[in-house]
Amino acid sequence: MRSVWNGTIRLGLANIPVKAYGATEERGTGLHHVHVTDGGRVRHRRVCEVDGAEVELAELARGYVLPGGETVVLTDDDLAGLPLSSSRAMDVQAFAQVEEIDPIYFARTYHLEPEPAGVKSYVLLVEALRRSGRVAVVRIALRQRESLGVVRVRDQVLVLETMLWPEEVRTPDFPFLYQDVEVSEREIRDATELVEGLSEKFTPAHYTDGYRAALRALVQAKIDGNDMVQPAAESQREGAADLLSALRTTLADKRLPRQRVERARAAEAAAEEAKATARKAARKSRETTKS
Repeated sequence: MRSVWNGTIRLGLANIPVKAYGATEERGTGLHHVHVTDGGRVRHRRVCEVDGAEVELAELARGYVLPGGETVVLTDDDLAGLPLSSSRAMDVQAFAQVEEIDPIYFARTYHLEPEPAGVKSYVLLVEALRRSGRVAVVRIALRQRESLGVVRVRDQVLVLETMLWPEEVRTPDFPFLYQDVEVSEREIRDATELVEGLSEKFTPAHYTDGYRAALRALVQAKIDGNDMVQPAAESQREGAADLLSALRTTLADKRLPRQRVERARAAEAAAEEAKATARKAARKSRETTKS
């Protein structure tokens, strides 16, 4: 697995070199959009709203749209010139109790692996955070943006939780918040007892994705019942072309050893012929000398 960020955890004058790896993955259902009549795959394309042309990746840029409709176009070179002071360092800002941080701020999770030169400092930070019951509040530049984050300990490994900025968290505005709702003390007590009665230690392994299992069963049932469609002829031609290419490659690979043997035999025959010619020339030279 490739690291998504290489740098250092910077704490005062101390630097701990680490690599960051994605700690989680969201598994999709495996379903794609297809044309219901023939099963052809429906793909999304990048199309310009002005001329309707499909846009290649090399022609893409970032744009900041103004209220009047004008657009400020920003290229990769423009963005590369912006200051990201923490691009190669994860600066520790403070230490805090994790309970003080609302989980709504957490965005993505990364495992942090120490470089060989920083293993001792890494382990020392792990123990310091574990014994103090604190997390490190850090600032980091990741995926072309600067983020706030916390570094915490999980199973003796440092984990980075990137966070949203306060302005990225929406404020709920629901009608019931402005209503005077009366709840009796007895109702609160009964609800509290119900919660306590259903409380248990959270064990992730006890929970499974029932929808995914049911979806797999549904797909398998359709396969067993031969309830399938063949994609359109165009995709068949593409698949056939790929198959022919693979077959040609395989055939060339099989022929290669035989061609090598044939070339080796021809080289041996040429060498033997050269030796015989040399022997004849040597005998003729000796006979000439004797006479």
